[in-house]
Amino acid sequence: MGEAYIIDAVRTPRGIGKQGKGALAEQHPQHLAATVMKAIAERNSLDTSTVDDVIWSVSTQDGMQAGDLGRMAALDAGYDITSSGTTLDRFCGGGITSVNLAAAQVMSGMEDCIVAGGTEMMSLTAAMSKEKMAAGLRPPMMGSYNDRLQKVHPQSHQGICGDAIATIECFTREELDEVGYRSQQRAAEAIGAGRFEKSVVPVTLDDGTLVLDKDEYPRPETTREGLAQLEPAFTKIADVPLDKNGTTFRGLINQKYPDVDIQNFHHAGNSSGVVDGAAAVLVCSKAYAEKHGLKPRARIVATANMGDDPTLMLNAPVPAAKKVLAKAGMSLDDIDLFEINEAFAVVAAKFVRDLELDWDKVNVNGGSIALGHPIGATGSILIGTIIDELERRELKTGLVTMCAAGGMAPAIIVERVDGFVD
Repeated sequence: MGEAYIIDAVRTPRGIGKQGKGALAEQHPQHLAATVMKAIAERNSLDTSTVDDVIWSVSTQDGMQAGDLGRMAALDAGYDITSSGTTLDRFCGGGITSVNLAAAQVMSGMEDCIVAGGTEMMSLTAAMSKEKMAAGLRPPMMGSYNDRLQKVHPQSHQGICGDAIATIECFTREELDEVGYRSQQRAAEAIGAGRFEKSVVPVTLDDGTLVLDKDEYPRPETTREGLAQLEPAFTKIADVPLDKNGTTFRGLINQKYPDVDIQNFHHAGNSSGVVDGAAAVLVCSKAYAEKHGLKPRARIVATANMGDDPTLMLNAPVPAAKKVLAKAGMSLDDIDLFEINEAFAVVAAKFVRDLELDWDKVNVNGGSIALGHPIGATGSILIGTIIDELERRELKTGLVTMCAAGGMAPAIIVERVDGFVD
């Protein structure tokens, strides 16, 4: 089995994912994907005729995000026509999975150079949902479900799932608000210190006009007192009938957990931000890197996938972390930094508590609560973020994982390297 190396990682700034408000909202998702693909090729003087494949993640593959964005964006970025491309969906986890699959292809010897990554324009996906509702078609997670599957594995709204987990695990509103506050404070510090500048590439129009060169979503003015005043976000929708039988999001969870009196804890200040963005990661073999004069920044040590209860939906990161550590023959003490996606505050809080981690090693530059969560791209962003920080601190190993709809979590461990050591 060969080894797979990460040569570089780039991302766009994250724009507010709302039409008429976010700087990226008027762009085509293909343009965002092409922006990072072009940047990673130019930064590394990449001969794109030698890129074996592009593996791309998009969660909502509909409307302008449909049609194999991986291939189309590569062509838009000027890649050689011999560079193939495919697009995958593992809900929120796709951005890690695209890199993991790239690593598997390289490690197996089937490919030598792959550009992995993902894109999500949530400013578009919200509009898609509204259009479907207006047409009488309920989009996924809003009641369009397979009756047989829902009887066995009832699946609710993710926000309600987050509240259910917080209730079951006895987290307080104050504890979850602290996760949100910490995320904002750390992101503000990281932005002020320029820690994201190595990876962030600006989005421009074809004529060179700047669209966005910095993250739009962070709210550094956030206070604990302000968070405490926010109303829970999912109280109203928890009990809205989804069908003629009166099925509700709360009821779907109570089908499996009838004794849980779900309390509402999550709101806009302790949940991930709705944003637009894209990211790309260059993965290749040692032989390819040496032949083309590329200096690796990290080695992919191990990858894993994990499934968990689809009804609670968000609990797979802890077992995923344990699984990828076992595959690597490592312990938690061997990991210098962790990135756990802050889909909802309870996900990060449970991850830290269950694994008995120190917050000083977890999401040290903030997370998706402060910076936003462009679904299909986030995993690739986090991989780049942890490599940047390992380099800055001169540390060695990082573990990245995140929850995904359906009760899943991919995971990856990377090891910082500074070129090849003979």
